[in-house]
Amino acid sequence: MEITSNKIDGANAEIKATITTEEVNANVEKIAKQLAKTANVQGFRKGKVPVAIIKKQYGQKLVEDAEAEALREVLAKGLEELNIANESLIGEPNISQFDKSDDKIDVTVKVAMRPEIDLSGVDALVPDFTKPEISKEDVDARIQEIAEQQAPLVDIKRNRMMKKGDTAVIDFEGFVDGEAFEGGKAEGFALEIGSGQFIPGFEDQLIGVKRDEEVTIKVTFPEAYSAAHLAGKDAEFKVKVNQIQVKDDVEINDELAKKLLPGDEDADLAKLEEQVRLQMESEALAKLYNDELKPALLSKLVSEISFDLPAFVVDQEIDMAVNKKAGSMSEEEIQELRDNADKLTELRESFREEASESVRATFIVDALAQEKGVKIEEQEVMQTIYYEAMQTGQDPQKAYEQYKEAGYIPAIQMSMVEDRVLSGLLNAKIEA
Repeated sequence: MEITSNKIDGANAEIKATITTEEVNANVEKIAKQLAKTANVQGFRKGKVPVAIIKKQYGQKLVEDAEAEALREVLAKGLEELNIANESLIGEPNISQFDKSDDKIDVTVKVAMRPEIDLSGVDALVPDFTKPEISKEDVDARIQEIAEQQAPLVDIKRNRMMKKGDTAVIDFEGFVDGEAFEGGKAEGFALEIGSGQFIPGFEDQLIGVKRDEEVTIKVTFPEAYSAAHLAGKDAEFKVKVNQIQVKDDVEINDELAKKLLPGDEDADLAKLEEQVRLQMESEALAKLYNDELKPALLSKLVSEISFDLPAFVVDQEIDMAVNKKAGSMSEEEIQELRDNADKLTELRESFREEASESVRATFIVDALAQEKGVKIEEQEVMQTIYYEAMQTGQDPQKAYEQYKEAGYIPAIQMSMVEDRVLSGLLNAKIEA
């Protein structure tokens, strides 16, 4: 067996070999003898089956197994020559050539290794930035907003015309083509004008209406309305305004602080202001991280940290990009790619740079996660999906199962790892 091993770069290697027919035949003999000891063949006792019978019964399967064993030997010897440990390999070896002739088999096996990444200069790549500061005016405005949300609704004393921000307590009934429709009637319904809670145009037509007045409101249901039988239909609503309410004034004092900080016996306005300031600082910092610093940092890491990429991983990323692109192409365009190999190659190459950057980012984040000890278990992914589902009114268990069935859990997990790794580097910059 002739073997030539070549390390193409830090992440890719190629093993070429010539396997002789004699070597394959020797493997056939060896496998047949082993099988003769265990095979059950009618007319023979177990362990007493002649090798010739085994060869006749298993035929081509023996040859295939013999060739596979020779390939394993090629891979083992090639990796040994290259001094590459099995643990360093990524993915399955790719047999790019397997040419059989009467007396030999010429094979080429391509292997990919996990790249070695020098992270020694990472800290210097983290951009300088100033932690956002929250002014006293910002804190006061937020507390005023919270106080208004807590304020009870009271009936207006003077029967004035309704305006945006008022809450109308109304009775209404809706009609389409003169017929009342199910779900279109309510009494004593509290509707904040300008909240966008009702069909577009409904709330606007209540502006200027007074208490005890009855009006007819004409609207058109949106084309994408959830109730299909109403989507796009013109409708009339007969509406009676029973009350017009506004939010009562709420004093911003220690009593409000005690209400907003339950469980804190020493709660006062100063403590509330400090809590609100910390929360606003956290929100501002998260926005700065997500909108600016994290994307910029990842881009910097990708451009500055150089290492070789496993070719097949980049090709897989290109495959996904091409498949995604194909989803938006016409049948004629897809057929043209099938018929024109050069056109397909051109399309694939157009994604290579972007794919390479994506793969590079993935390896960098993975290396940093290992160095920093960042791990995201599936339980934490599940909790995150549950929380987001509850925030949007979905069934948490159902949402999680849908993500899992679609195979999205690893991608979400990786995204969370990336977020924590980049946040850790930025946080270290603040503390330095």
